[in-house]
Amino acid sequence: MAITAAMVKELREMTGAGMMDCKKALNETNGNMDEAIEYLRKNGQAKAEKKAGRIAAEGLCKVLVDGDKTAAVVEVNSETDFVAKNADFQAYVTAVAEQALTTSATDIDAFLAESWKADTSKTVKEALVEKISVIGENLSIRRFEKVVAENGCVVTYTHGGGRIGVIVEAETDTVNDAVKEALTNVAMQVAALSPKYVSTEEVSEEYKAHEKEILTEQIKNDPKMAGKPEKVIEGAVNGRLNKELKEVCLLEQAYVKAEDGKQTVKQYLESVAKANNTAITLKKFVRFETGEGIEKKVDDFAAEVAAQAGL
Repeated sequence: MAITAAMVKELREMTGAGMMDCKKALNETNGNMDEAIEYLRKNGQAKAEKKAGRIAAEGLCKVLVDGDKTAAVVEVNSETDFVAKNADFQAYVTAVAEQALTTSATDIDAFLAESWKADTSKTVKEALVEKISVIGENLSIRRFEKVVAENGCVVTYTHGGGRIGVIVEAETDTVNDAVKEALTNVAMQVAALSPKYVSTEEVSEEYKAHEKEILTEQIKNDPKMAGKPEKVIEGAVNGRLNKELKEVCLLEQAYVKAEDGKQTVKQYLESVAKANNTAITLKKFVRFETGEGIEKKVDDFAAEVAAQAGL
């Protein structure tokens, strides 16, 4: 029986399998759609679907850079750290990062629907499903971000063999080794101290109001502050809020390599800019940490054995 493009398309939509896999399945089953579905299930597709329900909280972050202007970071998750150390998985994560470096997608759904750069007959999602079948664990392309510097440069930093990936973008007229080294030092700071904002100017009034509300209640419940005037309490709240903002805003953080322990990241960059007769404005940073925010499943082996034994 002649296998038509319409038949391949129908099977692909029914199963989510790759185009070439669908064509092969139809050829092997002489065009019988039900048998082709069963064929795909027996040859890995069903395995991938079953694995998709399992938690993938390990994996790697991979950062790639193209010149000084474009960088991308991806997080690809696996179920176990053992697979994260597998050379095949690591090569796949690199391919995903290469995809992100040239992507025009702005969200993960659009990214997964793109044509896979390494094999344009597949989508990114179809290539992922195939890799799940090959590796034998649930895998997930969790997130990506691409950063393009319009007036300046980007630098990257990877920590812990891929546990943390960082991109820093700065606006500057001078892109030399000294400036890039300074920005790499800042990227290392981002990896170590995990700031939430570039500067206090980025912090919303809603965030500040929420934090002030919490701090006010904490101080009012502090026995040492009992009976203190509202003005004193307000001063204590503002003091604690300012301290908190210095911890979560990158430019206000103490620079970790500062010899006196007092120099801020902002002051450090200003000193580098002055030494290179230029200006450096930190525009953005991206920090991915593998598995952050994912609730990992903890298996109780003894309880599992007891349940199977009917105890």
